[in-house]
Amino acid sequence: MQHDSIPEELRRLSFEFFYWFSRFEFALKECEYLRSNQPGSKAEASWWCFINRWKDNYQLTEAAKTLIEANPQRQITNGPGADLSFADLNFNANASSLEKVVRLAQAVRNNLFHGGKHGDEFWDDPDRMLELLPLVISILNELAQSTDLEGDYYRRY
Repeated sequence: MQHDSIPEELRRLSFEFFYWFSRFEFALKECEYLRSNQPGSKAEASWWCFINRWKDNYQLTEAAKTLIEANPQRQITNGPGADLSFADLNFNANASSLEKVVRLAQAVRNNLFHGGKHGDEFWDDPDRMLELLPLVISILNELAQSTDLEGDYYRRY
């Protein structure tokens, strides 16, 4: 999709999506879900720490079930000189529901920001993006509200 052909509704929703996704990652860092706690380390959010902390308490919501059914794919390589393509995410047999939802949400973020530049049916389709973006925003809101991230996520101090 070329810049000038992006529908206004999708422009607005893309901003909302990136805002809330960024707020969530900020909240992860503020609540010390970090890749490294070593002094001087780069402060990077650790989704894995968050998943490991909350996976046993997590219950799939309607938005999460819908995201899983929508099955956003991730962009993959096909070898040197070959075009990039998209494929389903693979989950280990013991993957928690929270891990699946988080990884699918990350795929939506990654593909909106980095993928689909070559007209793939899943990422160059405004209707598909108008379906996926609100789902992920809803899931992020639900996750923040049901965990220890809410204050930082909503800037309620």
